[in-house]
Amino acid sequence: MPERAILAVEADATVGEPLVNISIFLAFVVVTLYITFRASRNNKTAADYYAAGRTITGSQNGLAIAGDYLSAASFLGIAGAIAVYGYDGFLFSIGFLVAWLVALLLVAELLRNTGKYTMADVLAFRMRQGPVRTAAAVSTLVVSLFYLLAQMAGAGGLVALLLGVSGRGAEAAVVVVVGGLMIVYVLVGGMRGTTWVQIIKASLLMVGALIMVVWVLAKFGFNLSSLFGSAAESSAAAATPRDVLAPGAQYGATALSQFDFVSLGLALVLGTAGLPHVLMRFYTVPTAKDARKSVVWAIWLIGVFYLFSLILGYGAGALVGADTILASPGAVNSAAPLLAFELGGTALLGIISAVAFATILAVVAGLTITASASFAHDIYASVIKKGVKTDTSGVDEVKVARITAVVIGAVAIVLGILALQAGLNIAFLVALAFAIAASANLPTILYTLFWRNFTTQGAVWSIYGGLIVCVGLIIFSPVVSGAPVNPATGVSPSIFKDVDFGWFPLNNPGIVSIPVSFFLGWLGTKLSKERPNVEKYGELEVRSLTGVGAEKAIYH
Repeated sequence: MPERAILAVEADATVGEPLVNISIFLAFVVVTLYITFRASRNNKTAADYYAAGRTITGSQNGLAIAGDYLSAASFLGIAGAIAVYGYDGFLFSIGFLVAWLVALLLVAELLRNTGKYTMADVLAFRMRQGPVRTAAAVSTLVVSLFYLLAQMAGAGGLVALLLGVSGRGAEAAVVVVVGGLMIVYVLVGGMRGTTWVQIIKASLLMVGALIMVVWVLAKFGFNLSSLFGSAAESSAAAATPRDVLAPGAQYGATALSQFDFVSLGLALVLGTAGLPHVLMRFYTVPTAKDARKSVVWAIWLIGVFYLFSLILGYGAGALVGADTILASPGAVNSAAPLLAFELGGTALLGIISAVAFATILAVVAGLTITASASFAHDIYASVIKKGVKTDTSGVDEVKVARITAVVIGAVAIVLGILALQAGLNIAFLVALAFAIAASANLPTILYTLFWRNFTTQGAVWSIYGGLIVCVGLIIFSPVVSGAPVNPATGVSPSIFKDVDFGWFPLNNPGIVSIPVSFFLGWLGTKLSKERPNVEKYGELEVRSLTGVGAEKAIYH
């Protein structure tokens, strides 16, 4: 194919027409900024800024959750992982999807009934406010930064591919631009503007993926066996042959890699119910029924999309080839754009890439508002100001949130540049954020909601213990240093390639850090001299299960 020749790539190759690509990007940015400015006119109180005034319907929130959840990891990272590793790559999406059952059955409705703006509202409901809110805010900031790191790296790799920029300086400039746009969305639009950007993005993503899926299937006579067979043949002929139809291309070759996969799966399945930016979406709906409805909508949309990703991944493996994907800017994360170019040339590439760019912007905006809201509401308003308000509308608190958003954006830009230059898979980076969320947040959420005798000390030990163990193991894992050279790319996938201080052998620490967090929550409670607030737990239980008393607490 002539396209294949174009893609088989010199170092400075450009995929498609940069002018067309950037024009579509700019069109999307202009439209969404207009929507954001329109939405900002209704941001008059803290409830408007943090929770969109709780005016989002269940179906709208389901779309927005899908827009928040189907990040660059889903569209770029998983498609690339399937294209290169096949069966093992698809297991990422299985873990991401099954996780929503945990969120639906255990946390969605209960959190909506007991919280106000942030996860800490629930955790501190029957605890001492200062220690628990501080710990929850620290955890929220760390999880959000890890997730932001992945999205920023994805944005830099995508735009570098489409504009043909090369060199660290050019890629870093792309990340800076994306970070700047992210900050503008959050500063201006708040949760309402972010929600509508996510709804538009989710709709575009589903339609764009459907078009590509139909196109790929048409190439193979709508015969899945033909598609999978072609992908297997292409992978077998690659520089590093892999059997993409069987387990073991990425995990399973050794006992250690099998153990690593179990750890990854545990983090993915349990992590969603502890992601602060997902939990915060439950506060934007008016009733608990809408919270349940939004999760059901999200499960259907996300499930269908992951079936699409299976076709897109194997389609990229068959039509583009693993060697071409790994040699391109962005490596595995470039599979979906390269497939779009192979199918429809410059026009389809520009459209699909604009959708991917929209995906990243929507997700980073949601993450940033969550992190900034957590600092402003939990640290500034509840700990520093001790709940004493200078104004009833919370305008002072919102100002702090906006300042925090700028700081978080700046930090995310720096970390995103480091991750981009390391060439790490976005889906894998997001899995680390899931591991931190599952370790630091989920045990405390479950203990708070379901254990009558849980205490402040147990909550603080669980959050900080899970956070410190998880992040510490990541620092000393092959993700950061010491990973062997990848034969397909010729470089080590570690962030720091020239040093080796990694003594922890697993890439994902969830199998260690999650049980440790549960244990520390139990141990801290048992060793605590504090008497559990059983009366407050009774109020929490009634409110979480029935919603009685929730509306007054939330709206007044």
